[in-house]
Amino acid sequence: MRKLSILGLMCVGLLFVSTIHAQVAPGVNNAELKGDYAFSFSGMTTGGGNNSTPFAAVGRFTSDGAGNLTNGELDANGFGAMEKAVAQPFTGTYSIGADSRGVMNLNIPGGGLLAFAMMANGNAKFVEIDAAGGHGTVGSGTMEKEDTTAFSTAKITGDYAFGVAGFDQSNNRTAMAGRFTANGAGTFTNGAADVNLSGTFSTLNVFAGSYMVTDGATGRGILNMPPVAGGTPINLDFVFYVVNASKVFAMEMDALSPAAPLLTGAVLRQQTPAIVGFTDLTLNGGMVVYLTGISGCVGGGLITGNGIGGLTITLDNGCGYGSTVDESGTYAVAPNGRVDLRRTYGGYAAAYLVSGNSAFLIIPDSAGGISAASGFGEPQAAGLLAMVNNSSVQGRYVGSTMSPNSLYQTIFSGVFTADGASPTGTLTGTEDISAASGARLGAATTATYSSISSYPAAAPTEGRGSVSGTFGAAGNFPPDPYNFPGIIYVISPSKFIVLSSGNISGSGPVVYPILLIFEQ
Repeated sequence: MRKLSILGLMCVGLLFVSTIHAQVAPGVNNAELKGDYAFSFSGMTTGGGNNSTPFAAVGRFTSDGAGNLTNGELDANGFGAMEKAVAQPFTGTYSIGADSRGVMNLNIPGGGLLAFAMMANGNAKFVEIDAAGGHGTVGSGTMEKEDTTAFSTAKITGDYAFGVAGFDQSNNRTAMAGRFTANGAGTFTNGAADVNLSGTFSTLNVFAGSYMVTDGATGRGILNMPPVAGGTPINLDFVFYVVNASKVFAMEMDALSPAAPLLTGAVLRQQTPAIVGFTDLTLNGGMVVYLTGISGCVGGGLITGNGIGGLTITLDNGCGYGSTVDESGTYAVAPNGRVDLRRTYGGYAAAYLVSGNSAFLIIPDSAGGISAASGFGEPQAAGLLAMVNNSSVQGRYVGSTMSPNSLYQTIFSGVFTADGASPTGTLTGTEDISAASGARLGAATTATYSSISSYPAAAPTEGRGSVSGTFGAAGNFPPDPYNFPGIIYVISPSKFIVLSSGNISGSGPVVYPILLIFEQ
């Protein structure tokens, strides 16, 4: 998705050929990708060595179900003029194999080569695979079906929550979560947000802004958000593409600077309870949370609210050493959906509810050991409130790396099959790996998983288990310096997350932790 040299273009052509060969019966499942799609991508670009700068893109296209893309448009942002694109039109081609893994070639200046994996609902997870020789762009993203009838300002109306995160040109991280009310005419009010600007945490109680769908044919729009972070006014200008009236993909479009980092994320319509708004009762039951931060740190866990302000918390922190928090806490829900979350023995987080037990989250640095951490929480299926067994993870899944932010992370998308066996289940799959040194396509992988309750022994956590094996080119699960295994949290039988611990001790190859999302 970036401008490449002539040598890079030659490499892209060779990679495209090898990608086709890596597929199983290429082209036989092209009809799986058909219709109008919006996409969001985040990653990084390197010119050699281990240094990188952030890169992101949002856009849309139409797929004919026969291998052709039309009506494509994208906006991209990064460090330097060669990384930028504004409403760039494109066409393209794609091919999907018998295993629902595909390749996509975007006809944009410099070329854009993607590997993707199709889900049962017609959406897809993807990685960029045109980097080689330590140069190029790597990262991951998602493609989701669009509702083209929502391509108007008037359809963006009501209460919305949002979460965005990213980096400036020096790789200082900023994260923001919040909410606002859109009037359907281009103005939003009642804005509230929490911002972690490179370690400076601020809560913004009231702000207003504007938005507009500027192109009714593509669903492209502009949103201006003038919050205050750390006492310094910053105007953030986002470009967005409409997925539907309840969801848009957004990317910060200003030139990178400490005051305007490259932020990407989503805006989701809140399901605000009528009359009274959100209350403590809205957080009632289990919410599986997953978070990413700077330096490859990841986190995840289960937060269970009792509906009256009390919490039980299990949180795993996979920052290369592994630690687990298991304790109680309290929470308070404001009518606008902002939640104040506090652990009994110290630690704080803010969340903005989308619906019951579903929220964007953000954590101050001092609260979780993950720098500028942010993420999302989803309701754990009611059937999992009793301790799950391995049969809860069974069938075909698409897996991908969420929000990669380091060249040391293993970035991939792929298809996997879980057998649901007890006491130990097996997860086998085929991955397409995005790496600056060059893509690895069709890589086979195997991992095992066990839904156990003995760790932490004092308080069994529903849906939590351990994972070991290999994902990608490096063996992430385990070993690490403290022999801390990967962790699995089951959201529902159709979705789970995996946290790796990595190895950043300086002993052996550097492997940063990763957060993986698996969906049927």
